[in-house]
Amino acid sequence: MEPSLRGRVRDGDPDAFGVLFDDHSRAVYNLAFRLTGSWAEAEEVVSLTFLEAWRLRARVEPDGESLRPWLMGITVNVVRNFSRAARRHKAAMARLPEPSAVPDFADELAERIDGTARLAALRAAFGRLRPAEQEVIALCVWAELDYAAAAEALGVPIGTVRSRLHRARAKLRQLAGERQRGPTPRQHAGYAGEPGRRGEQLPGDGGKSARSALGGTQ
Repeated sequence: MEPSLRGRVRDGDPDAFGVLFDDHSRAVYNLAFRLTGSWAEAEEVVSLTFLEAWRLRARVEPDGESLRPWLMGITVNVVRNFSRAARRHKAAMARLPEPSAVPDFADELAERIDGTARLAALRAAFGRLRPAEQEVIALCVWAELDYAAAAEALGVPIGTVRSRLHRARAKLRQLAGERQRGPTPRQHAGYAGEPGRRGEQLPGDGGKSARSALGGTQ
């Protein structure tokens, strides 16, 4: 009987790792990109993830289903360590003298601005979650693992995954609501009792005038 992919990976078969890369590198990249917010860092995470998978191949159980949860767990750990190293590097760079001015190439990147802004908003909300909550969102929502697979990837009980995911979703809903409401519009000075000034809230109108002035109301 032909050995399973798991068995071949465990035995260090290079062809098996080639199959593993072909089957799952895109999923690893997508997860890494969502966690880091950087295409360049995501590519590096992919390389490090499969190097780490090779180093840890002896831990693979010969019997089981897809190795995707195992790889997703490695990806999360690589990003976690990568982020720590990036913070140390950023702190070191901050201590260096300011570089000389360079040409502004913003016009060449204009088509990316809108997507970058949306990603920044998403990461701002995501960044306010605890690391453990970020990991379950990344695995269960972005990588589309079920509870059991996410639990396997993180090495925690299924109940822990459920509770972390519930808390994370609740926090993200709250943050999304805060973002939609936005800051309270500033009240303009005017004559007492004068209605209808643009941007002002009328007594009892529930904020409709303010919303109208602002152009309307994850």
